[in-house]
Amino acid sequence: MSEQASISKGIATRYAAALFGLAEEQGDLETLSKNVETLMKSLKDSNDLNILISSPMYTRDEQENAITAIAQKMGLTGIVTNTLSLMASKRRLFVLPTFLAVLNDLIAVSKNEVTAEVVTAQSLSKSQTNKLAKSLKANFGKDVRINETVDEGLIGGMIVKVGSRMIDTTIKSKLNSLQNVMKEVG
Repeated sequence: MSEQASISKGIATRYAAALFGLAEEQGDLETLSKNVETLMKSLKDSNDLNILISSPMYTRDEQENAITAIAQKMGLTGIVTNTLSLMASKRRLFVLPTFLAVLNDLIAVSKNEVTAEVVTAQSLSKSQTNKLAKSLKANFGKDVRINETVDEGLIGGMIVKVGSRMIDTTIKSKLNSLQNVMKEVG
C-alpha cells in the first residue's frame, strides 16, 4: 500500500469509527447501514459527486454547503450529514469512498456478516443469489451480503471474493489455465 493510500485509510478509519460509535450509542446501526448504501450508490452513479469530493477547485465552504445540501436531499440522518459537513470543512471529502467501505465493514462485523464481492458474466437471478449466499454462509459461518458486478468479458462463471479468499470459476480463467498447460507440454 502506498504511503498516500495508507494516510487516506487512516483518516477514513478515524471518521468511520467515530460515526459508527455515535450510531451504535443511539441504537441506529440499521439506518446508518441504509445511509451508507445510499451514499455508495450515489458515488457509483454520479460523476458530479465524485468531482465535488475530489476537486481542489471548490472552496471549503462550497464543498461543505454542497455536501450538506446533497445529504439533506438524500434524506441522510443528522449524524451522517454532520459528519460529511465536518469532513468537507476539514478538506477530507476525498476519502469518502474509503470512509464508506470502512463503515460498511464495521457494520458487517457488528451484524456478524461478511461481504462477498461477486463478479459474474451475466446478472444473477434472486434465487441464484440466495443459493450462493447460503453456500457461502455454510463455508464462512457468517451471514453473507453479496455485492454483485457484471463483467461480460468473463464469458461464463463467476469470481467470488470474501475477505482475502478468492474463488474463480470463470470460463476465461479455465481457458487461460488450459493455455498455460498446453504451453508447458509443447
